[in-house]
Amino acid sequence: MMSYWKVMITDGLDAQGQAVFAESAQADDKTGISADELLEVVADYQALIVRGRTKVNAAVFEAAINLKVVGRAGVGVDNIDLAAAQSHGVTVVNAPTATTIAVAEHTLALMLSLVRNIPRADATMKSGIWDKKKLVGSELYGKTLGVIGMGNIGSGVAQRCTAFGMHILGYDPFLDAEKIQARGADPVDLNELYARSDFITLHIPLTPETRNLINGQSIGHMKRGVYLICAARGGVIDETALLHALESGQVAGAALDVFVSEPPGLTALVAHPNVVAAPHIGAQTEEAQERASFDIAEEVLKALNGEPLRWKIV
Repeated sequence: MMSYWKVMITDGLDAQGQAVFAESAQADDKTGISADELLEVVADYQALIVRGRTKVNAAVFEAAINLKVVGRAGVGVDNIDLAAAQSHGVTVVNAPTATTIAVAEHTLALMLSLVRNIPRADATMKSGIWDKKKLVGSELYGKTLGVIGMGNIGSGVAQRCTAFGMHILGYDPFLDAEKIQARGADPVDLNELYARSDFITLHIPLTPETRNLINGQSIGHMKRGVYLICAARGGVIDETALLHALESGQVAGAALDVFVSEPPGLTALVAHPNVVAAPHIGAQTEEAQERASFDIAEEVLKALNGEPLRWKIV
């Protein structure tokens, strides 16, 4: 007997997530499906589960005549056209807490790798070079960290960096001062955060308001020799402006897990000696992927069954 709901998975889903659909839906794993192929078959499905690769644009919603819900197995939904979803009456849900720990820990890994020259130390050792005297780093202890975006991940980073003996400044336009303070940071405006921070880490979505938030002008307000860390979304930093700032010494170093174009290729920014670059692996832990898969499968099934939702975007 055919299952009542048909769910398409386009970017992979852990077995725990797929098991959620076992009794009440037919879950078809079409990992790697192309944009053209998606348009051809999406009309057969009531639910679509994606990660960051699949672009759920207006054309998809136009073709998806039976679609009820799109689930993003992760936090960011910038690859989903929310206006088109709303105009077609399609619910969009995500799994915003599943990857919190993984991304917060990854942010610390990026920060420490940057200031202690870990990638360079490893590369020289593997080349048979003992370069100890050239690999002088900096300590996190006693430094000021500015956290832009004090949501789940940003506050998780603040908590961990407090344990390192850092002083935390927090900015979030959606939280009042009392809530920012409760999440482990001294509330400040952006200009004060720029002026006082030795390190700045970004934990914000990519929106029209946040695109190129870190640009030539904002970098100019920062301390000379600041370190920038971004494991949020490509596009919140103007990469050309960042490269210029690295070359001038205004920015001492940057650790980047995300880029405007992914994969970015071997750009001047990726190749810069004072940049630690990673291929968008902030959420890539076994535990986070299991949580994200299970959470989004449950949420999608609830949306299909008309039950109350925890993480509805539109």
